[in-house]
Amino acid sequence: MTAVVSQRPKPSGFRISKKVLPYVLSLPALLVCIGILIPFLTSVVYSFQRYRLSQPWARQFNWGDNYISFFTDPKFWNTLKVSLLYAGTTVVLELLLGLAIALLLQKRSTLNNFISIMLLMPLMTAPALAALMWKLMTNPGFGVLSYLASLIGLQDFRWASSPSTALFTVVLVDIWVYTPFIMILLLAGLRSLPTQPFEAAALDGVPRSFVFFRITLPMLTPYILTATLFRLLDSIQQFDIIYAMTQGGPGDTLTVFQVEAYLNFFQSTNVGRSAALMIILWAITYFLSNIFIKNWLRLRERARGQA
Repeated sequence: MTAVVSQRPKPSGFRISKKVLPYVLSLPALLVCIGILIPFLTSVVYSFQRYRLSQPWARQFNWGDNYISFFTDPKFWNTLKVSLLYAGTTVVLELLLGLAIALLLQKRSTLNNFISIMLLMPLMTAPALAALMWKLMTNPGFGVLSYLASLIGLQDFRWASSPSTALFTVVLVDIWVYTPFIMILLLAGLRSLPTQPFEAAALDGVPRSFVFFRITLPMLTPYILTATLFRLLDSIQQFDIIYAMTQGGPGDTLTVFQVEAYLNFFQSTNVGRSAALMIILWAITYFLSNIFIKNWLRLRERARGQA
């Protein structure tokens, strides 16, 4: 009796070699990198040129004059000061408020989960729309916040229209929009912490303040650094909230890097100076991110050594 041997059909179609497959899979990431590098390198070239859109015939390389002129320009130092002040103020206040809210919502319950979801609503609002909404609420003539301020004796409070209170107003809007971002990151970190140290501390009757500063805070530090890094890089590049509310004013009160670069490009048509400002902003963000990443890696290595 002859046995019938069934042959498996050979797969048809296009097959990629195993040697080539990693390069094919990395191709989308490579295309994204190229898409990022082309405008970045173009900006670097423009930053070394004397280039105005209103005078294209006078375009030429000035080899660093745009950068050198910043050192003697009071407007640049004001822009640097305002940008760092705005970023530092918003990040510190949002971090403290976000941590406080996360601690209040740390316990898992239906009510806490519902509150945490509702607190995310401002984060789902476009920053420019949120700024316009707050601009209406702080209008000295008919704004609801101006009315509430008058009830506690703050008559004719100028909010964003006064140099003395403009920074306070835009920081308030930034806190309303972005505190939920820090809150949700820290809340996820708190709920992921191991329970054994806290149970041991409760059995020993350790005070809550000691538990927070010696157990909770050190274990939560990597999450705090991550949230701080994201918010710091975003705050120092802030544009939509500030421009939608004040256009960088009154005067030069809130001319942060993004606003100053925007005004140089679209009002003064000075492409070279605008590009140089953005390259300096990139250098600042690169420097700050390196500091945070190195500290985060150091904390991770320390945690692995203690494990």
